[in-house]
Amino acid sequence: MALHEVRPREGAGAVSLLPQFTRPGELGEVPRDRIPETGLPPDTAYQLVHDELLLDGNARLNLASFVTTWMEPQARRLMDECLDKNFIDRDEYPQTTELERRCVRMLADLWSAPADGPATGCSTTGSSEACMLGGLALLHRWRERRGDEARGRPNLVMGANVQVCWDKFCRYWDVEPRQVPLGPGRLHLTADGAVAHCDENTIGVVAIMGSTFDGSYEPVAEIAAALDRLHEERGLDVPIHVDAASGGFIAPFLDPGIAWDFRIPRVQSINTSGHKYGLVYPGIGWIVWRDRQALPKELVFGVDYLGGEMPTFALTFSRPGGQVAAQYYNLLRLGREGYRRVQQACRDTAMWLASKIAGLGPFELLSNGSAVPAFAFRLRDDVRNYSVFDVSAELRRYGWIVPAYHMPPKLEDVAVLRIVVRNGFSHEMAELLLGHLERVVHELERTGGRHPEPRATGFHH
Repeated sequence: MALHEVRPREGAGAVSLLPQFTRPGELGEVPRDRIPETGLPPDTAYQLVHDELLLDGNARLNLASFVTTWMEPQARRLMDECLDKNFIDRDEYPQTTELERRCVRMLADLWSAPADGPATGCSTTGSSEACMLGGLALLHRWRERRGDEARGRPNLVMGANVQVCWDKFCRYWDVEPRQVPLGPGRLHLTADGAVAHCDENTIGVVAIMGSTFDGSYEPVAEIAAALDRLHEERGLDVPIHVDAASGGFIAPFLDPGIAWDFRIPRVQSINTSGHKYGLVYPGIGWIVWRDRQALPKELVFGVDYLGGEMPTFALTFSRPGGQVAAQYYNLLRLGREGYRRVQQACRDTAMWLASKIAGLGPFELLSNGSAVPAFAFRLRDDVRNYSVFDVSAELRRYGWIVPAYHMPPKLEDVAVLRIVVRNGFSHEMAELLLGHLERVVHELERTGGRHPEPRATGFHH
């Protein structure tokens, strides 16, 4: 979460109340950063907070985020019914726990878990927590494998395009992040790059199904084959964790012929975001390990559950059960065919929009939305009087949030725009965006840019 400083006298300001909400003689304001001495009527408090939130962006027009911004009213109703259920209290809410178990089994089946497993898994607050759990399992398995020979600092191999949660994992648990550099024509991890960075202290390789930078799949099968050869030649047995935060709910339905999941023996764990292409509102992720051996016993805690004991593994505690109920709702409501139709519609819209943007003139595509329905594009080298940061800023005048950012190290001189197509972003909305982008381009070609480039590089949303 974001850190906020508290400075002296910073809380001296006040928030004004509308005259309709005050009686004669009452103050028409409340402290901004201090708890007021007396409270407000519920309608007044609601209106004050509601009006402040109007300054947020429109979530449906936020093309920066992979996170779900639309669900059916029946799913919202289920979530409302579960708001007061603390999901950590397994004994009090056994049926919510049962729905979680069913979701884990469905995902294990979706990702081709071995029939003789048994696969094991759990829900999380999102794919970032799931990545942390996957990394912890890799770290402890490495210690088990190395035993007394576990000397030196452990390392984790991944592409420089990984989501920031992997940098956090490495920092929090003192693991060396071995990020394989990108380069022209190489926007994600390759098999050769992964193997070249592995040694006896490598706890695992992270392969991404759906890069946050350009939406592409990393070649999991090729990486696994290269690691198999490394094992044969040097005796280094390096497992793979697949970060399928976005692709875990895309590839099984749209690309069943691509081997990336538990069909590959070297893949030991997979995570995904239920609140991305799992189509649930924010607050749900999933992780599945291929079998019990992939999750070290010392990481698992037992809690009392219906007179027995239930194994748990988490970094967070209290949270509502609504997201689990909503995920189960979607799996039942849509089925495999429904998910396929929804994701295909997103991909078709992304690829159509990418092709139209490429045809506008000043832009070049880095990807086209044919994997995860997201794509990145840049300005041609001969466009010099404005930047992608100008394009992003001007699109905000129409309400669109389209991020502009520099690519990771070794490609940091390349600045791009990225568009994520989610369920609810229709073809008609894509046509509106295209029309607004054309206007922005014409205006910038006439006036030139005026927005400075940000100092920070990279984008990790």
